[in-house]
Parts: sequence; structure tokens; C-alpha cells
Amino acid sequence: MALTRKYLKALGIEDEKIEQIIEEHAETVNALKAERDELKAAAGATADIQKQLEEAKKAAEEAKTLKEDLKKKSAEFEDYKKGVESKRAQDKKFAAYKELLKEAGVSEKRIETILKVSDLSKVELEEDGKVKGADDLKKNIQTEWSDFITTDRRQGTHTPNPPAGGSDDPDIEKMSMKEYIEYRKKK
Repeated sequence: MALTRKYLKALGIEDEKIEQIIEEHAETVNALKAERDELKAAAGATADIQKQLEEAKKAAEEAKTLKEDLKKKSAEFEDYKKGVESKRAQDKKFAAYKELLKEAGVSEKRIETILKVSDLSKVELEEDGKVKGADDLKKNIQTEWSDFITTDRRQGTHTPNPPAGGSDDPDIEKMSMKEYIEYRKKK
């Protein structure tokens, strides 16, 4: 039921008082409407803030995921770098040890075979790239791999019955051309 002038007149209230009541009632209603509008606006703002909060939570989750992925990729990269550095160090050891095998006199054909079966984990390099304790290691190589070390010894063929010394042939270099021609005719 609404508060109207007709209703107030039916109650027997004077016209002057009715106007005052209606004015006061209008102020109350207007104040309530204003409060209602403020609350609606606040509710709308709260919805926007809630939406922004949800978006911020999603962004935080994505950032967390990206951070974890970054850590994982960084760890993988560090492992890769260590692997590359280890491979380079191993290659340097192989090259230095190969050179040491050559110096020890190991056949070029056998060096790769020896490298495949050699344990180079105990071989250490100096700063200049040479093998530490190279002389001792070279002696060890010469002992351990002696079957693969080539030696170049040149020796004439052994003849059990060499020809008797001296020859009946005259010295051709001291002959004249005429003497040489006659000598050749005899033979």
C-alpha cells in the first residue's frame, strides 16, 4: 500500500499536514533510492574488481608455470653446457694421448684401436695441453703396447756364400773409348 494524499485525507489529516508528510516521505524515498543506486554501483565495481582479481590469479598461475619452465630449461642448458665442456676436455685428452702414442713409436694403424680400449679418466693435462707425467706414461705405453710399436731397422740381406773378392774385369772408367769397344766385342 502506497502513502498517497487520498489515503491521508481519508484518515482525516489536514491538507497542510498532508503536504508535510508527503514531502518528508519523498525525502526518505529519495534518500533510499540514492543509497540503492550507490550500492548498485558498488556491487558493479565489486564485480569488476572480482573479475580483475580472477584475471590476476590466472596471470600469476601462468607466471608461476613460466618460471618453472624457465628453471627447467636453465637446468637443461647447464647440463648441456657441462656435457659440451666435458666432451671438449675428453677430445683434448684424446688428442694429447694420441700424440703421446705417436711419440712412443706406436704404428699409425694401431693408434685408434689403442685409443678405443684405453682408460683416459686418469690422464690429466697441464695448462699447455700436454699430458702430465708424459715421460712415465710413454715408458708405460712402450711396455704395454710394445707389439704395436714399429721399428725401422735397415739391414742388408744375409748371404751365406758371398762371392770371392776381386774380379777379372778391368776398370772401365779408366779405359779409352777404343779400348772399351774392343773389350765389349770380346765379351
